Amino acid sequence: MNLDFNQIVPYIPFILEGIWVTLQFVIISIIFGFILGTGLALCKISKIKALNWFGDAYTSIFRGTPLILQLMIIYFAIPQLTGYDISPFLSAILAFGLNSSAYVSEIIRAGIQAVDKGQTEAAQALGVPYRLMMKDIILPQALKNILPALMNEFITLTKESAIVSTIGYLDLMRRAQVVGADIYRNFEPLIFVGFIYWLLVMVLTIIGKIVERRMKFSD
Repeated sequence: MNLDFNQIVPYIPFILEGIWVTLQFVIISIIFGFILGTGLALCKISKIKALNWFGDAYTSIFRGTPLILQLMIIYFAIPQLTGYDISPFLSAILAFGLNSSAYVSEIIRAGIQAVDKGQTEAAQALGVPYRLMMKDIILPQALKNILPALMNEFITLTKESAIVSTIGYLDLMRRAQVVGADIYRNFEPLIFVGFIYWLLVMVLTIIGKIVERRMKFSD
């Protein structure tokens, strides 16, 4: 087999820099997606029909179209309409955050509806305002139930982050492509980057299990 991993050794520092570059926009995207997804989940369970419709329509659009299409529209199409260029970093955050919020909203909605209705009825009987009831009573309980699903979304987002290489963002995948083009060998840098992605996912999985275990023991 024509393999020579020694050729990528000089490029390893360049590739490893892509870890933080990748995680930087993934972390911001998941925070943005969680906040927006929480708002969408509240829209979906609201008694106001217009909010229900908005939440469902938003989720349908972002779950029903490819993430790479959403990224392309934000990076290439919106500047065509507005006349203002959007950086690859901001485009990645917007695309991944907006897409993730659609999935997170469904996760949170299911978590809220899984909480015993007696909790809501008791809070209402005590005159607790809706906002405080959600913030202090319902959402904390729902979070414990949906934590595994949220961690799975975070892991999925980390793996799918590789598509930002299509807009020239210097993440892990793009750096592997740059190295491959420079040394005219693609197998070695791609396998190396694939190993890094696997390590990232394993670390996130372990962190998720630790957090989940601690939350169970805090009951």
